[in-house]
Amino acid sequence: MKIAVTYDNGNVFQHFGRTEAFKVYEVEDGKVIDSQVMSAGGVGHEALAGLLADQSVDVLICGGIGGGAQAALAEAGVELCAGAQGDADQAVEAYLKGELVSTGANCDHHHHEEGHSCGHHEEGHSCGHHEEEQSGQEQEGEASCGDGCGKGCGGCSGCAPSITGRNVGKTCRAHYRGTFNDGTQFDSSYDRGEPLEFVCGAGQMIYGFDAAVADMEVGQIVDVHLMPEEAYGQPDPNAIFTLEIAQLPGSEGLNAGDKAYLTNQYGQPFLVTVTAKDETTITFDANHEMAGKELNFRIELVEVK
Repeated sequence: MKIAVTYDNGNVFQHFGRTEAFKVYEVEDGKVIDSQVMSAGGVGHEALAGLLADQSVDVLICGGIGGGAQAALAEAGVELCAGAQGDADQAVEAYLKGELVSTGANCDHHHHEEGHSCGHHEEGHSCGHHEEEQSGQEQEGEASCGDGCGKGCGGCSGCAPSITGRNVGKTCRAHYRGTFNDGTQFDSSYDRGEPLEFVCGAGQMIYGFDAAVADMEVGQIVDVHLMPEEAYGQPDPNAIFTLEIAQLPGSEGLNAGDKAYLTNQYGQPFLVTVTAKDETTITFDANHEMAGKELNFRIELVEVK
């Protein structure tokens, strides 16, 4: 078994698409017997999946990662454990002990593979509608991002530069209001009466929100305008895919515009929207609904722990 970790100076590098090296661990009987650092070769993020597959890597441990790269890894048969931080060796040991839990492969836009179930994020997966679009906190097990400011979705901007600032690595609580350029509000923690809590710089937020909070002072309010590359990225054409209805029990009741959950080969659920359907096939779009959009946030930093 081989485990690769995005690598930088002993630590898990946080942005898959920009990693310059991987540390590859050879594992036998649950123990590391050898390791070596290899260059990423300067290729693009989706090509990195092929590089790992060529090295017979079974598992990738990384920080943030985007939807297209996740899909490429899935197609290459490389298991993904995203959201790891800190010492690379310790991350591998934690994985081998079953203690390293993926963040849900942040913004998990894997293609659905044949034989996998479709449905809600609870077990007993039959294909089902996404009954209510979530605002605020993401549901347990939901692999897409439920709220406008990107909780659990740092991977969407997994290729963004590293974040620096006084609050990086600290637990922050912030109120926010998110709007589109026409002034329409898409989300607000004020309306829910509870600040959002997250670890700054840990890939739990979209890049632009994280970067804005990184050097704020408690009580400060800032207004930020985010381009798609700082938010949910541009739509990924590889995240649109067509399946045979006969291979997806329960999908018969879905129609264009409906939302549903699929599960990938690792059992991780991800949210999709039905874009087309005919007598035999159904087409899904796993891009986040905010992909390609410019977003505006008013952020108030309430507390830093």
